[in-house]
Amino acid sequence: MPPVVRFSGFGKVYREVVAVRELSFTVGQGRILGLLGPNGAGKSTALRGLLGLLRPTAGSATVFGRPYGELSTPARRVGAHLDGVGFEPGISGRGHLRICAAAAGASRQRVERLLAEVGLRAAANRRVGRYSAGMTQRLGLATALVGDPELLVLDEPANGLDPDGIRWLRRFLREFADGGGTVLLSSHQLAEVAQTIDDVVIIKGGLLFAGSLAELTDGGRHELEQRYFDLIDRAGEPA
Repeated sequence: MPPVVRFSGFGKVYREVVAVRELSFTVGQGRILGLLGPNGAGKSTALRGLLGLLRPTAGSATVFGRPYGELSTPARRVGAHLDGVGFEPGISGRGHLRICAAAAGASRQRVERLLAEVGLRAAANRRVGRYSAGMTQRLGLATALVGDPELLVLDEPANGLDPDGIRWLRRFLREFADGGGTVLLSSHQLAEVAQTIDDVVIIKGGLLFAGSLAELTDGGRHELEQRYFDLIDRAGEPA
């Protein structure tokens, strides 16, 4: 089965600043992959390149075998929520999702199901500008799910969630993947992501590791955090 996501030698340079270089990895169907790295490592750049929000300087990033911009019904194939992408503060959560549903060709019934699924039914008519950080994250996930996509691309999805919300998100993503969906997420919460992902990619400008979590941790004999910092620290050493 071909991979759902493929990065092939992906690189992006802004003037003389290298955001990310020679990034190559794949994400298979039914898997949850965590894209990890320190701030400024290129995680958001890679996700934006995958979603067609920027052009790579080198290489390519594809979903379902083609660039995102060539998908005929992108909202029904890929759902995304990127960290730092805001919402119109004066609109309600329900109103926001209804606009997104109309654009994706989804029904209002779909909106109501999603509000219940992400735990926002009671706050559906509240203005988004009055949402807490955790509620905003839940609305972001609902937005990504409007088109009932096969792939979720999520940038720091646990930011702002309390422990109960993090546990809910972990269960939701696991059920999504077990049902045949695919998840690509970035995160800096190593202890939490270790309980969520199947595969891991670690970057710091370039690729440091790409493989299964079990491979990285030697079947669980090491902690993800330990192996992560081993690689990051080694990458910072002079050649």
